[in-house]
Amino acid sequence: MGLLNRLFGNKNNKIKDFQSRNAVIIDVRTPSEYSQSAIPGSKNIPLQTLNSQISAIKELNKPVITCCASGMRSASAAALLKSNGIEVINGGGWMRLYKKLEF
Repeated sequence: MGLLNRLFGNKNNKIKDFQSRNAVIIDVRTPSEYSQSAIPGSKNIPLQTLNSQISAIKELNKPVITCCASGMRSASAAALLKSNGIEVINGGGWMRLYKKLEF
């Protein structure tokens, strides 16, 4: 396991690093899903509208952690943001991510 972490990085450590640098958490679920429960302080930008928000996200000048319900949409969001030059990590499902964060 140590070799794999060195080769591919430990996601928990990356999330902690991003959080220590005041990362923005972007939850790409629908507004309906987000309104039911979400990570405190996260921003809800549904995946379908994310592309139109690229400039605003870049202006934040912060790393980004994406999340959704299971990790599928947040992976797509992370790929889109990365392709636009934004430092990003896919945090996966929001409930799992919440447990990894330090508040």
